Amino acid sequence: MNIFRNQALFSTLHCEAKSRLQAHSEYIQYALALVISVSYSDTMTNVKSLFATRLYHAALSELGQAVDLSELQRSCLVIAEDDEAGQTWCEKNDFPGYTSYASLTDLDWRFPIFKNVINALDKHVGAFAKDLEFDLGDKLISLDSLWINILPFGGIHTAHIHPHSVISGTAYVAMPEGTSSIKFEDPRLSMMMAAPTRTEGAREELISFVYANPKVGDVLLWESWLRHEVPMNMADEDRISISFNYKWS
Repeated sequence: MNIFRNQALFSTLHCEAKSRLQAHSEYIQYALALVISVSYSDTMTNVKSLFATRLYHAALSELGQAVDLSELQRSCLVIAEDDEAGQTWCEKNDFPGYTSYASLTDLDWRFPIFKNVINALDKHVGAFAKDLEFDLGDKLISLDSLWINILPFGGIHTAHIHPHSVISGTAYVAMPEGTSSIKFEDPRLSMMMAAPTRTEGAREELISFVYANPKVGDVLLWESWLRHEVPMNMADEDRISISFNYKWS
C-alpha cells in the first residue's frame, strides 16, 4: 500500500512540476516575444512626406465682410466691355476671352466692390502665410497685382507660374456647370526622369497632377512657384475669376 501511495504522490508531484515547468516555459516565450516586439517597434521602418505643397481653399467671405458676388460679376463684365486696351492686348497675344492683366491696375478705384474683395483677400493671405510658418521679419506680405479673367467656351490658360511673387491665388466669380477646374502640377515632375507613373487610385499626395474644383465665392491660394493651368472651358457660358499676386517687401 505504501508503494502505491508513494507512486501516487510521485505522480502528483511529477504532474505539478511539469505543469509549473510548462507555465514557466510559456512565460519565458511570452517575455521573449514582448522583447522582440518592442525591439521591432523601435526599429520599424518609418515613411513620411517631406517638402509639403500647401493649397488653401476657403469661402471668400469666411473671414470678414460678405462680398456681393452678383455685383462683382456685373462689375467684371462692365470693365471687360469698356477696357479697349485690354481687349487689344488679348487680340495681339491670342488670349482667349478677356483679361485686365496687362491694362488695368486700379480696379479698386474704378469699382468699390473690389475694395471689399481686397480686404477679404488680405485676411485670407495673412491666414495662409501663418499656416506656411513664414518668418516675415520686419517686412509684410502685401497685394502686388490683381486682375480679371473671363474665359469663354473653348478658352484655356496654359501652364504657368507667377514669378516675383510669394503667394498667388484666384477668387471665383462665375463657374457655370461643366466649366473647367484648375489643375496643379507636382513641382518635381521635371526631375523624376525615368520614374514610372503612379498606380491608379494612388494617394493624392503622390500623384503628379491635382484638380481643384472651387465653387462661386471660393478663393484658392498657393505659393507662387506652383505651376498650374486652366483646361479648356467646355461650358457655353463664361468662366469668370479674379487672380492676384502678393509680394514680400
